[in-house]
Amino acid sequence: MRVEKLIISNFRSYKDEITIELNDLNVFVGPNDIGKSTILEALDIFLNEGKSPGIIKIDKEDVNKQAQEEGNTEIKIGVVFSNLPEALTIDATNPTTLESEYLLNREGKLEIIKKYPNGGKEKVFVKAYHPTNPECSDLHLKKQTELRRLLTDEMECEDQTRNAAIRKAIWRFYEVDLRLDDVEIELAKIDAKNTWDLLKAHLPVYALFQSDRKNSDGDSEVQNPLKLAVQEILKDQRLSQLLNEVASEVETKLQEVAANTLEKLNEMNPEVANTLNPVIPSPDSLKWVDVFKSVSITGDEDIPINKRGSGVKRLILLNFFRAEAERRKNEQNSTDIIYAIEEPETSQHPRHQRKLIKAFRQLSEAEHTQVLMTTHSPAVVKLLEFNHIKLVTSGDARAVVNVEQNELPYPSLNEVNFLAFGEADQEYHNELYGFIESEGLLNDFKTGKPTIPYTKILRDDTTREVQIIISEYIRHQIHHPENPHNERYTDVQLQNSITEMRTFIEGQ
Repeated sequence: MRVEKLIISNFRSYKDEITIELNDLNVFVGPNDIGKSTILEALDIFLNEGKSPGIIKIDKEDVNKQAQEEGNTEIKIGVVFSNLPEALTIDATNPTTLESEYLLNREGKLEIIKKYPNGGKEKVFVKAYHPTNPECSDLHLKKQTELRRLLTDEMECEDQTRNAAIRKAIWRFYEVDLRLDDVEIELAKIDAKNTWDLLKAHLPVYALFQSDRKNSDGDSEVQNPLKLAVQEILKDQRLSQLLNEVASEVETKLQEVAANTLEKLNEMNPEVANTLNPVIPSPDSLKWVDVFKSVSITGDEDIPINKRGSGVKRLILLNFFRAEAERRKNEQNSTDIIYAIEEPETSQHPRHQRKLIKAFRQLSEAEHTQVLMTTHSPAVVKLLEFNHIKLVTSGDARAVVNVEQNELPYPSLNEVNFLAFGEADQEYHNELYGFIESEGLLNDFKTGKPTIPYTKILRDDTTREVQIIISEYIRHQIHHPENPHNERYTDVQLQNSITEMRTFIEGQ
């Protein structure tokens, strides 16, 4: 299944409910401590539930402090999924579809909401566009005997031994008066108590690689790529079937050994033999992931790679993603997976950064693959497309906005960097100044602004002092670095000039 949207409320800095739309490649940009990592960690909490390969566990400290003071201590994390399984068994032996069970939202997507009272144990709900007519509502909460009592002679039911068939017959009878509306159904209260477990089998694998790592032998930043590979490999249906066949054969042989042992014991002491029973786990209960829990990468003399420098550790991670991009691009029917990476530029040479971003772009183009990143690097932003970037802002409330064309009549990644990081550079200054000039608005822009002296070098190598505005002063210095007769503009002047030009353009 593919993640379409993430919904957060009352979680850390996100007090009010926010919906974040996710594409194949999503890069979150914004100042420090704005809530970029929180987005990635919310998905980790939702999809991994604090279990491997997850690394984040929710607790009461995650409740938004302001909401807590107002008496609201319930965290909400929701996910909207598309690319749903064609059929699903939500009752013990009732293959059906989410659509026919009215378990999809208004857009025909699966919307799962998890609520964590005071950051504690989760309660799982499905938000559905569902019948609310009292005659045919809450059918998922009823046992088969209760469903049968609702059947009448006018309702045609193809199989009264199947709950799905009974529900279908009842809903079909009230088809013109279902009174569909948004309803949250707690999955634990559905008659088939394992509905969420069945749905979880179809969720994507989610792997979060954080930028700040502890320095220990179990450091998951290096170990995780291999552990993640194990998770993905074991989801292969062909391989899973082979392993189950091996487990079943082992179970059969163990049963045979146990039976023979008890038979011999019975010959010597029937009283003891009759009190004993072999306990052998069924193949379904085996956790094959645990068999490979010690996978790792080590250096010379078995020294863990995490004992190396952060640059080397990140370099290994870089090449894991490059290899994954190549493999998944050529692989058919691969597992749904989401890679989430904080600050991939950390400890990397600019040349490596370019290769890494290229790998992430290729990864996101592969089937069943999504990539989420955070970055503090204006250089990384310029390696992306506009539709990849999501700007995290703060004001009265946190917001995550898709970055679109702003003041300029063409997409400007310099504009993104200015909004996200306050990045005021020569390139962006040139861009704004050039736009004003090309629109024939330069004289209007200059009018009424204070001037400062600037010494020009004439064609005959003589000099002449002129009075110009600061934006023009900076423009001249950028284009004529060979002129030594003027003091270098300051960073503050560059910032102010950019702000003035942006304000002028907005006014047009």
